[in-house]
Amino acid sequence: MKIQEIPLFAIQGFKAGHAHSAEAGTGISVFLFDKLSPLGVDVRGGGPASRETPLLDPQKGAGGLHALVLSGGSAFGLDASGGVLAWLEEQGIGFDVGVTKVPLVCQSCIFDLTLGSCKVRPTKEMAYEACKNAVNTEFIEGCVGAGMGASVGKVCGMEYAMKSGIGACAMELDGIQAGAVVVVNALGDIFDSETGQKIAGLLAEDKKSFAHNRTSQTELLKILAQEQNLFAQDKSVTNTTLGIIFTNAGFDKASLSKIASVTHNAFARTICPVHTMADGDTIYAVSLGEKKADINAFGVLATMVMEKAVVRAVKTANSMFGLPSYSDIRNNI
Repeated sequence: MKIQEIPLFAIQGFKAGHAHSAEAGTGISVFLFDKLSPLGVDVRGGGPASRETPLLDPQKGAGGLHALVLSGGSAFGLDASGGVLAWLEEQGIGFDVGVTKVPLVCQSCIFDLTLGSCKVRPTKEMAYEACKNAVNTEFIEGCVGAGMGASVGKVCGMEYAMKSGIGACAMELDGIQAGAVVVVNALGDIFDSETGQKIAGLLAEDKKSFAHNRTSQTELLKILAQEQNLFAQDKSVTNTTLGIIFTNAGFDKASLSKIASVTHNAFARTICPVHTMADGDTIYAVSLGEKKADINAFGVLATMVMEKAVVRAVKTANSMFGLPSYSDIRNNI
């Protein structure tokens, strides 16, 4: 038995494309499936912004999706999926209703309105561009697409936050492949689960080091009890970390929903706090193949790749909009 890291697109059956506005600090990432593919979803955060997720309920008739969309813009960004529907309809892709074909598309959004311009959101035109940009050769990480406006460590406000982005990782075990893509836009701090080391999050006054290097339960409670944290000030703070698991194994919607649920363990191991009322944390899981796999073993593999993708989303980000990135402070960790 050997686990090896593989390129994301070693998992065949989909393409991905980004589009964004670097000036406005927002963007969109589109995942186009080669054929109608079964998906599951598990929403754990208290404040999600999503579109058509009821399609993924195992009790609903939809056999799967043609595309999945992650974007910025909060609830305003949900309009962008119209551009994906338009592109798919032009390609003759969708559920045949006689007079046309209706594409099945889900979307989830992060809150990125506090970076760049809050008046610029992902649009149908931006989503259409992302579809045109979709490839299955190399997945670009960092401050691109839906990761353009991502940030972390916002318990005490954007003044002490850090820049993050979108990351990916894929691994193979005995022919079973699991890949993860994640947009890390968390209220909390980010940790490398292998070392326990904090790699991004709430900054100290000097903005060159962390307010604390390791968030224990006691330290977290102290921060949340202080008057400068945004909950104590009764201010609106919204975030949301969004993830997708891809696999060449054959699972139905019910099993994929369970896999998405199990994979939230990765968020719990790398983000603190997580699943708060100020987050809309959501994980999707999509089956792109027919290989037989044990759901319990695969859940462990999916969690592993998601943990690594979270770390990559932090380490590949650049400093933007006055927020430092991992590369700016890593020597002070």
